Amino acid sequence: MEPPNGSAAGRSDTCFGVFNTSDSRDNAQNSIASPWFSTAFGLIGLCSNLFALCVLLSSSRKLSSRARSSFLVFLCGLVVTDFMGLLVTASVIIPYHFIKFTWAKVDPGCHLCNFLGFSMVFFGQCPLLLGATMAGERFFGINHPFSRSTSISKRRAWSIVGLVWGFSCLLGLLPVLGLGRYTLQYPGSWCFLTLLPDTGNVVFCLLFALLGIFSVLLSFIFNTVSVVTLCRVYHDRESVQRRRDSEVEMMVQLVGIMIIATICWMPLLV
Repeated sequence: MEPPNGSAAGRSDTCFGVFNTSDSRDNAQNSIASPWFSTAFGLIGLCSNLFALCVLLSSSRKLSSRARSSFLVFLCGLVVTDFMGLLVTASVIIPYHFIKFTWAKVDPGCHLCNFLGFSMVFFGQCPLLLGATMAGERFFGINHPFSRSTSISKRRAWSIVGLVWGFSCLLGLLPVLGLGRYTLQYPGSWCFLTLLPDTGNVVFCLLFALLGIFSVLLSFIFNTVSVVTLCRVYHDRESVQRRRDSEVEMMVQLVGIMIIATICWMPLLV
C-alpha cells in the first residue's frame, strides 16, 4: 500500500522521481527573476528566426548556383528547427513561470513532461546534426568541386533535412519506448533526460551526449579542412574569383554556426 501522503511527486517510477514539486513551486514563487525576462528573450528569438527565414526564402529564389541554393536549404532547415524549438518549449515553460502550476496535478500521467523532454532532445540534437551535414556538404563541394556526386539539388537537400528530422525524432522517442526516462528538472519548469545510474538512463544519456559530441567534432574537422583549402586556392585565377567569394561567405556562416553550437552545447554534452 502507498503511504497516506503518497503522490505522483513522491514515487520514483514517474517522471517526477524524487523531485519535490511543492518545494520547487515555493522556490519559483520566491525567485527574483521576472517571467517577463524569459518571455522577452523568447519573443526576440522567434522574431529573429522569422526575419532570417524571410531573408533566406527571398535569397533562394534569386540564386541559380546549385551549391549555394542547397546550402540555403540546409540553412532554412536549421532556422525552421530553431524557430519551432523556441515556439514549442516556450509554450510550456513560459506559462509555468506565470502560473506556477504544480506538475503532479496538471500532468499526473507525465504526458506533458514526456512531450517537453522529447522536444528538448529533438530540437537540441537537430541543429548539431544539421551543422555536421552542412559542414560535410561544403567539405565535399570545396574539395571535390568537379564531382557530380557533390552537386545536390534542392529536392535532395530537403530530403536530407527530412532524414535528420526523422533520426532526431526516433532518438527523442526512445525514452517513451522504454530506453531511459524523461523527468522534471530543477527548478521545476522543464523536463529532460534522467541522470540516474540505471542501465536504461545511462545508455540513453551516453547516446545523446556522444552523438552530439561526434556531430560537433565532425563539423570542426570538415570546416577546418574546408577553410584551409579555401585559403590555399583563393588567390588563384581571377576567372573563378566570384565563385570563391561565395564559398568564403558560406564558410563564414558555417563557422559561426559551429562556434555557437560548440559554446552552447559542448559543456552540457561533456
